[in-house]
Amino acid sequence: MNGKILSIINQKGGVGKTTTVINLAAGLSMKGKKILVIDLDPQGNATTGLGFSNTDDSDQTIYNVLNGTKNISDVIRKTTFENLDLITSNVDLSGLEVETASDGRRAFILKEQIMAYLNDSRASYDYVLIDCPPSLSLLTIMALVASNSLVVPLQTEFFALEGLTQLMKTIERIKNNLNPNLIIKGILLTMYDKRNKLSSEVEKEAREYFKDKVYQTVVPRNVRLSEAPSHGVPVLIYDKGCPGSKSYFSFTEEFLNQEKIMESAA
Repeated sequence: MNGKILSIINQKGGVGKTTTVINLAAGLSMKGKKILVIDLDPQGNATTGLGFSNTDDSDQTIYNVLNGTKNISDVIRKTTFENLDLITSNVDLSGLEVETASDGRRAFILKEQIMAYLNDSRASYDYVLIDCPPSLSLLTIMALVASNSLVVPLQTEFFALEGLTQLMKTIERIKNNLNPNLIIKGILLTMYDKRNKLSSEVEKEAREYFKDKVYQTVVPRNVRLSEAPSHGVPVLIYDKGCPGSKSYFSFTEEFLNQEKIMESAA
């Protein structure tokens, strides 16, 4: 099977998950990697951030895959960016938990669909990136079951680490019961404000606790990062030279180097 499946996850909202998905996807695709982004958040921010509408009544979304009416191959859309494809989301997805309540295998639906697609000879992606919703809901569990590894964006502010312990417990439960091979690839510090003492304190605490799991790259607070999604493009394309872009270019490099090291160790 080709294609590594990676979820970007944190149950807190507003920590830079979608920004990280979009810009890591863009960074990797600029390096010639073929990327599929799956928007698994009913808010559909990765969908709009990559130039699609999250309000049309399309039956070509991830919701239609998870409710069994479509296959993944039916719903993949080409973005305007080379090497970067997307499966969109919309608010329909928020009804999935209730609709699948009687399905004992529902935690595995996403995994089975992705595997069926990737094992099909026509599918060739280097990475599948899943943008998770900001909650520990069924959708997040589906993503954890489907993934090989996780990147956790962590906002450098008060209470950030408390939320993380709750997430770690959930990840451990999933590993013990549903997906023993799941690993945390790394923790990415986001919304870093070097004028703010708290940012450097959270960074210090995170590095002491999680050691080399914390990426060297830190993503600063940057107005261009928050402007780019409204234009439907990754910041790496919207403004290549801004601090936010520079940090995501650097994160992409670090991510790929980490992959090389892991591959040579295996």
